[in-house]
Amino acid sequence: MTGGSLGLRAGSYGSLLNIKNVIAGGERLLHSKSFGSVRKNPIIMLSGSREKERSLPSIWYRYLGRRKFSMLLLVAFAVLVFVLGSFVVNKESNSPNVDQRIGTMSMAHYINANRNEASRILGRRNRQKGGDGNRFQASVSKGANHPCANFTFPPPPPPHLRRIGPRPCPVCYLPVDQAIASMPSSPSESPVLHNLTYVHDENPIKTEPHGGSDFGGYPSLKQRNDSFDIKQSMVVHCGFVKGSKPGHQTGFDFDESDLAGLQQFHEIIVASAIFGNYDLIQQPRNISEEAKRNVPFYMFIDEETEAYMKNRSMLDSSKRVGLWRIIVIHNVPYSDARRNGKVPKLLLHRIFPNIRYSIWIDGKLQLVVDPYQILERFLWRQNANFAISRHYRRFDVFVEAEANKAAGKYDNSSIDAQVDFYRTEGLTPYSEAKLPIISDVPEGCVLIKEHIPITNLFTCLWFNEVDRFTSRDQLSFGIVRDKIMAKVDWHINMFLDCERRNFVIQAYHRDLLEHMPPPVAVIRHPPALPNIITRERNQGKKIPRHGKDRRSGSRHHHKASAGNRESNFF
Repeated sequence: MTGGSLGLRAGSYGSLLNIKNVIAGGERLLHSKSFGSVRKNPIIMLSGSREKERSLPSIWYRYLGRRKFSMLLLVAFAVLVFVLGSFVVNKESNSPNVDQRIGTMSMAHYINANRNEASRILGRRNRQKGGDGNRFQASVSKGANHPCANFTFPPPPPPHLRRIGPRPCPVCYLPVDQAIASMPSSPSESPVLHNLTYVHDENPIKTEPHGGSDFGGYPSLKQRNDSFDIKQSMVVHCGFVKGSKPGHQTGFDFDESDLAGLQQFHEIIVASAIFGNYDLIQQPRNISEEAKRNVPFYMFIDEETEAYMKNRSMLDSSKRVGLWRIIVIHNVPYSDARRNGKVPKLLLHRIFPNIRYSIWIDGKLQLVVDPYQILERFLWRQNANFAISRHYRRFDVFVEAEANKAAGKYDNSSIDAQVDFYRTEGLTPYSEAKLPIISDVPEGCVLIKEHIPITNLFTCLWFNEVDRFTSRDQLSFGIVRDKIMAKVDWHINMFLDCERRNFVIQAYHRDLLEHMPPPVAVIRHPPALPNIITRERNQGKKIPRHGKDRRSGSRHHHKASAGNRESNFF
């Protein structure tokens, strides 16, 4: 991963390819397998060649012979097919329709060839502006000289070769040393908000019939609305309302031995969590030596998960499992393990007050790309300070709510109450009016964040919605983002979900893995050797002939017999 050549991680195989072989041009995107061998029935080809012989001068046959002339025609036909195919591919690669197909492939992530509403909206807006370029071309804020400036997605495979379901797509990463060199030397500017502090209340009281918790402090609706009025200095609810500092008598408590380490300065951290013994720890791969030395990997677990790991001899006194540093949580604030997981996911800036950048991945995910490369691709290259992938299929909150109810993700009445509340606040179904925002629904299992006041405020208010309503953070993401963006000039980089699937691999939850049947062993027997002895005994015997083969004077008979002898010999 530390090599000097530009890397492209393509498809679901995780291999690094030379980007020059991918972006050089339309013809080089094609593989030799794209043009299958031209094969015909030998009888038809033979009769066809005889007809051609009668219509051409006899000098060709005297000079080349019948067999050579047939091969010459076949080669000429193959060259013609190749030239015409290259012309068609080049013509399509320069047409706007290819951009739309690539966009559909990326938005729908190889599910099918149908365009969803977001793709149609983007296509209309692009045509109205007269745009002709690839809508999903990597935008390089560092200028046209960036090594990935000309990177575009390759054209989709033919419909009959596409695999069903969401899939990863190619992403252009810089080599690790170049990614490290591109790290900004100073923090990004936080628009309007410069000083953010948090509510402390040792005796929170619930004064309204809405949800909330002791851990979150039960903010009132007025306090909630005031928190969206962005000012230069603000005090907001952001969990950990009790205790002297996060993790110390606050609920969601850490061991004393861990508290000091969480206060240390780090440029970058990677964090994840497993609560309720729900997942198995996934070890990161393809991590550079620089990241292993300088980027700590923190895994938060509860006491239930700790007991399971100790019983399986997976955790000892060192509290390290591979690259992960294990942080055990005591006195979890919620009975729902999914809601407990939202605390480190959304409040990392409270747990780690002295870090610049963080990458959060859910416990079911395995990181397979270096953290420096991820940050360069999705934050630094885009001049962004918060990045999250959009959902691979849904982009409307109301549609997402119905999908959650259908899948039994949460009780239906709570989901309806949350969506109805947002509707009274002005939330509308996604439409073209929201462009350039192209989705209201994230695939929230990965968060890439620079820790500055405005992004810290965003995740605080997002957490407050999760604390007040359901734990389905996809439902509350859009309303919080829109309210903040209405007040300040700030944006979120919502990249394609197929790009997310390029740098993380999703595993099954632990309970599913344990109930899966073991793989069935496939025993392959070597092919049986030909019965040489029997064939040798029959070589001297006459084989009876039937039907047309009795005509011994037939030229075809002699050729076929000769061919059979040759094939039997080999």
